[in-house]
Amino acid sequence: MVIIFNYISVIDKTNYIIDIIVNICKLYFNAKRRLIYLAIGTLAFMIAFSAGAEINLSEKEAEDLKGQLTKQIINIDQNGIFINNVKVALGMFIPAIGTAIGISSGFSTGMVFSAMAKTSPILTSVPPLIILFTPFGIMEVFAYGLAMSRSGLLIYQLVKKKSWKEYAIPMIVEIGIVVVILFVGAIIEWDLIQQFGRLNDRQSM
Repeated sequence: MVIIFNYISVIDKTNYIIDIIVNICKLYFNAKRRLIYLAIGTLAFMIAFSAGAEINLSEKEAEDLKGQLTKQIINIDQNGIFINNVKVALGMFIPAIGTAIGISSGFSTGMVFSAMAKTSPILTSVPPLIILFTPFGIMEVFAYGLAMSRSGLLIYQLVKKKSWKEYAIPMIVEIGIVVVILFVGAIIEWDLIQQFGRLNDRQSM
């Protein structure tokens, strides 16, 4: 009897260890696949931005676009930056449509850079992608890439009729991550805007 109980105990422990190994492998491959989707979403946004930045605007088109932007950001602060960015990012979580929103947002942001470069000689020699590699730029691109890639994943999960628990909880977690990242990014961006403004004031004195 003792031998039988010991044998059963060994089997139980072995099965428990196997279950742990299987779960760890599942987590590893799921995380690896998620990172691949994140990289694709991020790359898609950056390509759209680069395409928009390459648009050769006329002087009038550049001035008009710059004027529209000035009207939109007048009296804006870190809260305004945060709200604007979050609204766009939340739209990117919508299945299928979210990816289109992300690409459109990247393209229009690139066009704004093109307009600014056209009207500001100081930006003429600046590579467009350098803007995305600022501290707040990296945060925003990561957040948008995360949202866009989740949009693509949701299409797959809905087509495969996966249980809502498989995508609802991860999506809620990722929405929380995006909100936090964009909030911190808005604070950094607003601080840099204020510093740049103070620098211009000193130079004009």
